[in-house]
Amino acid sequence: METSSSNQGTSMQVATVQVESPIDFLSLAHHGCELRNYFHSQGLDDYFCIFSGPTYVNLNKYFWIRAKIYDSHAAKMEEHEKVLIDPSLEGRTKEQLGMKSFTCTEIHSNIMGIPVTITEEIVARAIRRAVEGSYEEGLDKTSPWNEVVNKTMFNSSKKGKYSDLRMEYKMLQKIMTEDFLPKGGGVDKPSLDHRVLLHFPIIKEKANVPKYIFNHMSWATEAGSLMEVYCLRSFINEEY
Repeated sequence: METSSSNQGTSMQVATVQVESPIDFLSLAHHGCELRNYFHSQGLDDYFCIFSGPTYVNLNKYFWIRAKIYDSHAAKMEEHEKVLIDPSLEGRTKEQLGMKSFTCTEIHSNIMGIPVTITEEIVARAIRRAVEGSYEEGLDKTSPWNEVVNKTMFNSSKKGKYSDLRMEYKMLQKIMTEDFLPKGGGVDKPSLDHRVLLHFPIIKEKANVPKYIFNHMSWATEAGSLMEVYCLRSFINEEY
């Protein structure tokens, strides 16, 4: 999404950076809520260590209000625009047009004029976790995954209340909505994506966490939601 300089200034003031929350697993375990095994099964033992670093709030705002998705459609449009300018180029490959070939969806932006790109691989490198594991897409209210996650979380085919969850599951849900797929509002009404991502560590099945995080970023970018800006400190600290 492109915005004018005046709109960008307003967006910088209005946007809120959702910063990941550090987790004191030892304290939780001391009080009878042991969560480390859930994340160990996901290969995320080192993930929470990166939350002790600084948060560059304005840098995050600057990046996200200028972010746009570069997918196969955008790549085709880019190629089409070149041909419109010079019709003699029609039929040539992207490489022949002096453009890089499309390989994967990317998030493009800039920080102080410096181009910055986020991909699944970059997210994986930042959170120290390979791009592998289960991933479910196209989830909606009619998806059979509603019943699956309800059985996992509530031991019932019907969705229960937040108050019905075990304490461990309440804490896991809070962590998922604050440290993996940040969302506005409270943690008691997670989306199906949040609940499916919660389902995998509970049953000890490896989820494709980098893919979930990247697609959540992409969704927020396409939706143009500037009120709550996604913050991934590990990306800013370690990649750029």
